[in-house]
Amino acid sequence: MIDRRSFLKAGLAGSALLAAGGLAAWFMGRDATRDRDEVLAALIPVLLAGALPERGDDRARAVSRCTLAVGKAVEGLSPAAQHEAGQLFALLSIAPTRALTTGITGPWAQASPEEIGAFLDRWRFHSWALLQTGYQALHDLVTGSWYADEAAWSAIGYGGPLKL
Repeated sequence: MIDRRSFLKAGLAGSALLAAGGLAAWFMGRDATRDRDEVLAALIPVLLAGALPERGDDRARAVSRCTLAVGKAVEGLSPAAQHEAGQLFALLSIAPTRALTTGITGPWAQASPEEIGAFLDRWRFHSWALLQTGYQALHDLVTGSWYADEAAWSAIGYGGPLKL
């Protein structure tokens, strides 16, 4: 059980880290959409392992379709939640903060599925609630966007909503 002091320390450290990432992104004039899409291009194949087409053009189209759907999902969030999602993607896009928080030192495009999976598992089971929340946000945005698409329904045996 986490005590109050540890909880407050983790909250302050996490807030400082997100603020630093957001500030660095602002100073660097980052393109939030491009950052988000680069991160998603690496994360989607890992988060949707087994659900995506195996390889080739079909796989690339599926990742692209999911990336666009996540973008639309983020646009549908409240302004505060959009800002937090932007901070999360900026944190994951900027090399120093990415290396510190994920352990992935190179660009996302060069990270192996094993490295990405290890990072996701660390965040999923981390003692800091902030990193667990970051994992849940990434997971829910990707899987929710994927399974909201009718094209993914047949693979899980879902015939769609009842026709009344």
